[in-house]
Amino acid sequence: MRLRSLLLLAAVLPGQLNAQSKKPLTIDQFVSMPTVGDPQLSPDGKLVAYTISTPSLEDNRSTSRIWLVDATTGETWQATTGGGSDRAPRWSPDGRTLGFISTREGGSQIWRLPARGGEPTKLTSFADGVGDFLWSPDGKGLLFWTSVKWPDSTEAEKRGGKYPTEAKIWDDLFYRHWDEWRVGLRQHVFRVSLPDGAVTDLTPIDRDVPTLALGGADVAISPVATEVAVVFNPDSNLASTTNNDIFVMGPDGSGRQGITKSAANDNSPLYSPDSRYIAYLAMSTPGFEADRQQLMVYERSTGRRAAVTGKWDISIQAFQWLPDSRAVIAEVEERGGHNLYRIEVPGGRTTRLVTGGLNTAVQIPVRGESMVFLRESATRPKEVFIAGLDGKRMRQLTKVNDAALEELDLPPMDTLRFVGAQGDSVFGWLIKPPAFDSTKQYPVIYLIHGGPQSAWLDQWHARWNYALFASRGYVVAAVNFHGSTGYGQVFTNSISRNWGGLPYEDLMKGVDVVSAFPYVDKDRIGAAGASYGGYMIYWMAGQTDRFRVLVAHDGILNPLSMTGTTEELWFPAWEFGGTQLSQVGRATMEKWSPANYLDKWKTPMLVVHGQLDYRVDLSEGLQAFTALKLRHVPSKFLYFPDEGHWVLGLRNRRLWWGTVLDWLDQYLRQDRPSS
Repeated sequence: MRLRSLLLLAAVLPGQLNAQSKKPLTIDQFVSMPTVGDPQLSPDGKLVAYTISTPSLEDNRSTSRIWLVDATTGETWQATTGGGSDRAPRWSPDGRTLGFISTREGGSQIWRLPARGGEPTKLTSFADGVGDFLWSPDGKGLLFWTSVKWPDSTEAEKRGGKYPTEAKIWDDLFYRHWDEWRVGLRQHVFRVSLPDGAVTDLTPIDRDVPTLALGGADVAISPVATEVAVVFNPDSNLASTTNNDIFVMGPDGSGRQGITKSAANDNSPLYSPDSRYIAYLAMSTPGFEADRQQLMVYERSTGRRAAVTGKWDISIQAFQWLPDSRAVIAEVEERGGHNLYRIEVPGGRTTRLVTGGLNTAVQIPVRGESMVFLRESATRPKEVFIAGLDGKRMRQLTKVNDAALEELDLPPMDTLRFVGAQGDSVFGWLIKPPAFDSTKQYPVIYLIHGGPQSAWLDQWHARWNYALFASRGYVVAAVNFHGSTGYGQVFTNSISRNWGGLPYEDLMKGVDVVSAFPYVDKDRIGAAGASYGGYMIYWMAGQTDRFRVLVAHDGILNPLSMTGTTEELWFPAWEFGGTQLSQVGRATMEKWSPANYLDKWKTPMLVVHGQLDYRVDLSEGLQAFTALKLRHVPSKFLYFPDEGHWVLGLRNRRLWWGTVLDWLDQYLRQDRPSS
């Protein structure tokens, strides 16, 4: 009996000890994890090139290198070394050479490396560097795109002469974008001839080609290298229109003509392998950046355009042609994940191939029978996976973070579902803390996504990571309220002109549902959000006292002032039914303005904002903090002089997480609020 008991104990105890030895994710572990990206399958399907970006808090930067993995054996090896960083691996058409962009010498330039090893050779020495590039199918040249001065100098530089200043002069809108000033700059497509190194500007026009806003994969070359397709916005007022169109031209840039006519957003052209079609993604509603994106085909011989997925009420994020030109593999956002579908062309029949988590960056070789893609979930960072073109025989090729994950206690996500506003089903996620004990009660972090047309997904989020929030002993709730994507276009559309209405009702009903769980302490709930999520934090501060503490990152306090300082003017014009100059638009902004309820603010709040945020100006955060202090509400401001709408710098991310989590702990890890 004793021997039997010992044998049973030996069988059970290792698993228990292993579970107990796992630790919660820490901030330093999170920001120091390598990131896998940009998988590229060789033309014969035998090798996969990809990048590993390794962070260094000591250097306050990440260094990226190109790696290769044998698609059959899984053997991996590092392909590039040396100074600078290497990214954007791109196979030559014959598969013998791997091109890539490196900063090892003279800025971001294109280099090439023999596929089976050897010394890299520099291909470009372009003064302004290179953003990205494509091989010409004939192997004789490359297309690359980058920002250049337009015209040769800005007015301020001309006037300064030998007495230069940092001043800028502009006379048009769209003078900045996200976190970058665009005065006197244009993005153009260039061709470099490999035999002689000659560089030609294929798009010498006063437009950004490819487009800077609302685009996708916006440069393509026909299979026989006789035509190039690009995307740009031809309208005169670029800040107020989503009218991206697709243009085709000769390989030297001659004969440029548009092949799309819609005033809405058309993007991501891609030639079929048999050259019959150009497939692309298209929206239908001008001025609306979150409209349903459907797959279209343009028949090159006849000029006819047809909707392939016109009856499918779901958006396609990206796609790749199959080698036989009869179908594409499409990435589709669906109910909190990104699934891979086969879509027949031109018939439109769909077959779901790969589900679970986020499946992105699909690549299919012209002569191969497999596809590679990045796969991630809430408990696993991105890794490269390979599968058959039917989605079967899927397996993991890279295991960059597997060893680190084995040591971590990362509870899986649970689905959250309830009846929300208008009787609609609302979905979300619930993540329990490490070492969860159902007999205990835990405080809650209630996360609110931005967009506003976006969603919380089953992903290893690079900035709002569920596991890291949960690591401090919190239950994490993330609701995909009305306006979220992946649940049908009607659901997505419902937030426009209704920012504080249906979404707020969903969120409050979600709080009711979460509060009813026996393991939740309903008196210790905090909320945090960014962008539109930050707006909702400000809105809730004036509508409810159900939260003990709040965090608002880059939020919109006053839609009127935000509309006058943002750069993509089509966004507020659509969301509020007009600009601040129109009666309807102004009335809607006032109706849903958190600034009208400042007299009700009393919940402690951390405000976060970046100086370089040109989407939601820093002044929105400053106004909120001023109001908090004038009302004597416990508050703090976290300011980043070198960040835009997101916090991307390694040390800045570390500081963000430490400040945010400590602020939440101050009010949620105690029996009563601090003063």
